[in-house]
Amino acid sequence: MGALVIMVLAFAGFIIMYNLYGKYIGNKVFNLSAEAGVPAVEMEDGVDYVPTKKEVIFGHHFTSIAGTGPIVGPAIAIIWGWLPALIWVFLGSIIMGAVHDFGSLIISMRNQGKSIAEYTSKYVNSRTRNLFFIIVFLELWIVIAIFGLIIAVVFNIYPAAVLPVWFEVIIAVALGYMIYKKNASILGWSIVAVTLMYITVIIGAYVPLVMPSVAGIPATGVWTIILLIYAYIASTLPVTTLLQPRDFINSHQLMIAMALLILGVLFSAFAGSLEIVAPAIQATPKGAPPLWPFLFITIACGAISGFHALVSSGTSAKQVRSEDDSLFVGYGSMLMEGTLATLVIIAVSAGIGMGYVTKGGETLTGIPAWTTHYASWAAAAGLGSKITAFVDGSANMIAAIGLSKNIAVVIMGVFVASFAGTTLDTATRIQRYVVSELFTDLKVDFLTGKHVATIIAVGSALILAFATGPSGNGALKLWPLFGATNQALAALALLIISVYLKQKGGLKWLFTAIPMVFMAVMTIWALILNQTAFGTQNNLMLQVINAIILIISLWIVAEGVIKLLGTGSSPTMAGEHA
Repeated sequence: MGALVIMVLAFAGFIIMYNLYGKYIGNKVFNLSAEAGVPAVEMEDGVDYVPTKKEVIFGHHFTSIAGTGPIVGPAIAIIWGWLPALIWVFLGSIIMGAVHDFGSLIISMRNQGKSIAEYTSKYVNSRTRNLFFIIVFLELWIVIAIFGLIIAVVFNIYPAAVLPVWFEVIIAVALGYMIYKKNASILGWSIVAVTLMYITVIIGAYVPLVMPSVAGIPATGVWTIILLIYAYIASTLPVTTLLQPRDFINSHQLMIAMALLILGVLFSAFAGSLEIVAPAIQATPKGAPPLWPFLFITIACGAISGFHALVSSGTSAKQVRSEDDSLFVGYGSMLMEGTLATLVIIAVSAGIGMGYVTKGGETLTGIPAWTTHYASWAAAAGLGSKITAFVDGSANMIAAIGLSKNIAVVIMGVFVASFAGTTLDTATRIQRYVVSELFTDLKVDFLTGKHVATIIAVGSALILAFATGPSGNGALKLWPLFGATNQALAALALLIISVYLKQKGGLKWLFTAIPMVFMAVMTIWALILNQTAFGTQNNLMLQVINAIILIISLWIVAEGVIKLLGTGSSPTMAGEHA
């Protein structure tokens, strides 16, 4: 099957299923109501709770859940072949990921915008909530540290991306001022903002900024420190100052990047230069873990990701201004991410074959290009490897429409870094909410303030980042745990949503319970295999943490299933909309 056919069929499928399955889930399963009160309106404070137009909050929500997830995951999983990756992205995003994201969003909106960990006590029990907090904190701890490193790696590999990414912050603040202080046109000024940003992209291509070592700290370490300081500042500002306007710019940037990729596929395919060079199925690549169950925890963003539940119930639920908007934001964003993941699969299975430069400087094309990069699990290892596979493959396709490949590389490098930046400060903001909620429940009031809670979030990530030395890559030590931890969280979120729906009566809960069972089985299976692998490697730290995650996951699943099977329909709870 050609790359062009794959793209057309996948895109058409996403559109059809949003209008069929998505709208059925919204209207018949969750009974959306435009008249229902929402926390963004009822608890508006101008900082976190801000009623926002659905187009704007869509941009924030999408860029927050996406980050580099739908890029890195498929760029790894392609080693098992393009077909398993594509099937999982398509089906997973429609019947699992989008339902998971939307369900987490709407339940949070019906619970004062509280995080999924917090409202777990309402639908299961307080003991389960406390265990949930551990999983959530651990996930966000790794995310904040690792996404700071991802941006640092992008800046190191593509120094031309540095200037545009930082200028985007300045442009976003100016955009926010014009929209929210001067009541200027969102569309008109966002076009101006995006135009300015792409001017900086062109400048950046000719003015790369290389970070030197500082006081013995290598470039990646210096960037990690700067980025975590930025995350502290960005996550404590009102969402209208930086978060929303920058994410609105990023949503336009996404559309432009995807349009360029789509045109690249079209031009390359019609020119006969775009062929899929990856195998359809490669069940046992050298050194790789088994396809089952690891495909389903390797591709998370793009199919289903527990982190999305934290964004839905952490920031977006405080900004969606109507229940009617929640389907577009929650379900629609996930299908858009599936669309992006599909383009990534095409870039790393076909685009890379249009020209790949080896570490020795040799340029390869066709199947040799793919097999060299993906010769083994070890050969394709490392964050830089995944990012370059996507950026170079995408740039090859974009160059087919006549754009300079040098500019195309910068565009895609800025695209990756910008989205990772959104995830970084959104994760920091969510971790602040989590810390505040936890210490509020524990009656430790002096640790619940915005700045103190954010210092805990950033400080703990900083400790992790530099735990192994000055390069700032300490989070990589825990990275092998991230996939299973993230997907365990997805399964647990689906479990809580299922309990919620079961209380409403009928069989609606099956729409989330069936995906929950699948994800729980895949994740626990992977955790068990990881435990064995870490034991073989004599890695005591990963053994201990993985065992804790496994035990907590089994415990929450057990308590949730008991609650699920023992729950009948119940009247609407106090403070909650039907």
